Amino acid sequence: MSVINQKTLENINDYWNAANYLAAGQIYLQENALLKEPLKPEHIKPRLLGHWGTSPGLNLIYVHLNRLIKETGADMLYVCGPGHGAPAIVAHTYLEGTYSEIYPGVPENEQGMRQLFRQFSTPGGIPSHAGANTPGSINEGGELGYSLVHAFGAAFDNPDLLVACVVGDGEAETGPLEGSWKSVAFLNPVRDGAVLPILHLNGYKISGPTVLARMNDDELRQLFGGHGYEVFFVEGDDPMTVHKLMAETMDIVYHKIKGIQKAARTKNVPFSVLWPMIILRTPKGWTGPKEWDGLLIEGTFRSHQVPLTGVREDPAKLAYIEQWMRSYHPETLFDENGKLVPELAELAPKGNKRMSALPHANGGVLLKDLILPDFRNYELEVTEPGTVEAESTRNLGKYLRDIFKLNQQNNNFRIFCPDETNSNRLEAVFETTERCFMEEIIPIDDKLSPDGRVMEVLSEHLCEGWLEGYLLTGRHGLFPCYEAFVTIVDSMVSQHAKWIKTSRELQWRKPVASLNYLLTSHVWRQDNNGYSHQGPGFIDTVVNKKSAVARIYLPPDANTLLSVMDHCLRSKDYVNVVVAGKQPELQWLNMDEAVHHCEQGASNWEWAGNEDDGEPDVILGCAGDVPTLETVAAAELLREHLPEFKVRLVNVVDLMSLSPKAYHPHGMSDELFQSLFTDTAPVIFAFHGYVRIIHDLVHGRPDPGRFHVRGYMEEGTTTTPFDMVVLNQMSRYHLAMEAVKRGPAMYKHADAFMTYCEDKLKEHHAYICKNLDDMPEIKNWKLKSRMQAQELSELSSNNEL
Repeated sequence: MSVINQKTLENINDYWNAANYLAAGQIYLQENALLKEPLKPEHIKPRLLGHWGTSPGLNLIYVHLNRLIKETGADMLYVCGPGHGAPAIVAHTYLEGTYSEIYPGVPENEQGMRQLFRQFSTPGGIPSHAGANTPGSINEGGELGYSLVHAFGAAFDNPDLLVACVVGDGEAETGPLEGSWKSVAFLNPVRDGAVLPILHLNGYKISGPTVLARMNDDELRQLFGGHGYEVFFVEGDDPMTVHKLMAETMDIVYHKIKGIQKAARTKNVPFSVLWPMIILRTPKGWTGPKEWDGLLIEGTFRSHQVPLTGVREDPAKLAYIEQWMRSYHPETLFDENGKLVPELAELAPKGNKRMSALPHANGGVLLKDLILPDFRNYELEVTEPGTVEAESTRNLGKYLRDIFKLNQQNNNFRIFCPDETNSNRLEAVFETTERCFMEEIIPIDDKLSPDGRVMEVLSEHLCEGWLEGYLLTGRHGLFPCYEAFVTIVDSMVSQHAKWIKTSRELQWRKPVASLNYLLTSHVWRQDNNGYSHQGPGFIDTVVNKKSAVARIYLPPDANTLLSVMDHCLRSKDYVNVVVAGKQPELQWLNMDEAVHHCEQGASNWEWAGNEDDGEPDVILGCAGDVPTLETVAAAELLREHLPEFKVRLVNVVDLMSLSPKAYHPHGMSDELFQSLFTDTAPVIFAFHGYVRIIHDLVHGRPDPGRFHVRGYMEEGTTTTPFDMVVLNQMSRYHLAMEAVKRGPAMYKHADAFMTYCEDKLKEHHAYICKNLDDMPEIKNWKLKSRMQAQELSELSSNNEL
């Protein structure tokens, strides 16, 4: 460990002051960036926005990490957890020169500093969070709670990376962050990098104290020791004293991390270790305005955002702000032209060692395409539609198993799943890998290993956050989840979609692998778990994201699922949601048909209808595996009982293809839409989720009012599979009756057919109450061949029902 001399500490303090000055300038100044003249009201921004309170602490940590990088050559990623931390992080990217390299309109001179200040939280400028437009960032921090889980996701499979994660004490109160401390139970020091949590306790949130800040050191040491961390404290309010303590502590924790990794990688030392973390106690708004009008500002919640407002209007406040900003002595930190003086500029690392230029923070630079097997090799043979049953996700598991095999050398693919890999029928992956676990493994455990690549933890937040961190640093993954509980991460996927939307607009941000969800155990087959497990609302969340990002697929069978998943795993910069059931279900398409169907997004299943090249009286549309089953069965009922009633069946696998092309890139052309749905025929549409989505998507299509949608109506309980569709009026009988009702004319026998369907629904209810299971004719239903259907149709006509 090096001895840090006084001159180095003084330079560190000056660099820190430079960063603090730039942070304050971004909040307050629009002119007179270097204070070369007395501060005037017109130099102050008309709208003061930003957060000062966290900035001095973020700056302190950053400059000390820079020293560590310079001395050790470490690859270090800075993850900024405190919300609205951009003034500090942007200040450092500017001091390091990275910002000017990426944004030439903000050069390293007085004019560039002026632009740096003017653009912050102003129209056409940059936001107050460390978002995608901030070099070196993978965590925006707008919605709190995800910094530490992103940090661990970044560290997985990056053995030479050290992720320094600053956790704010406000953020530390959130549920996701509280769960993130458990991530050390999944960090393998042999193959993974390290995470250095730095918990910054500055005492306050927006208007009140934080819980952890009011705990004493012994309580904190016990708390985090139980989580698996060795705590090192850095505390104080005298800058030079804190600099010395921080530098010494940084050296200690760095060498402890390297020691843990060396022991694990060379000496086969047991993995049960305490990883170091730092708890930093410094005043909120440190070095800023001390007090005003008898009220303390520094060290209190009053410094959280803009420490002093009304500056343009109040000469005394203006003078106070000028006195504060001049206390940093910008004339000694920057030269006459506004560039950081050489002695201080030397403190920053160079090239890609700068945290703002680290390739891992722009993961697309490092991204290697997955090596994927030919999904056609996993085809389920389908000679006749609707006659063979299979578990679609179980078959997909074999494909995923072989992705692990093919990418063993690259180590760039993981599955993140809330303890449901087997439940979701993906157990074939355990023929190649195991579940990752770093805690004690006992003989009765199944498929656990420190080297496992399936990350199972009963927290959707951790699965989502790990995967996001993994993707943003240049790798690939899949998040299988029960459909009802993936909504736990609604806000997380919204934040990620915003990040991707913004990054797509930045030429320097390279595309990363898509965020892929596989939603199984879905609403229609949670009949065993009941109402609490029945909810398709995640589709609603994603469908409202930007069209450049959102993709939703509802493959009706195993072969379409393979085709869709292969497409999703090859894609970049999307949020892909794939909804597919895990239960045994009828298979409809062979592989060639499935590929064509998926490429087109929707198609006419001619074998299911009876329009015979004429114009249909009604169109039965469907999206989702269970809606497809009920729709095909409804079409068969209509063929048998009302053969003169012309029906077309259109299945939709790419949900966004329903949208007009002008609204979504996947929207089918007007010509294709017309060829499938016509311009005038009524459409009875069975949908997997909430019905309004379909109405929204077809807005702008010819006569959208002719779409009559059946879907989930928030009716559920513990019941039989068929009763779920009955309760929500999406059964084959409901669809068939709706088709007749909406058809152009009441055909002969229509009244009798309606009565027949209603009687069948009554029979169903009586049967399940008595036998606790679906009727055999429902449970064992298979699609009749065309010849069988023709014979039954003729018999039905002769018997007149």
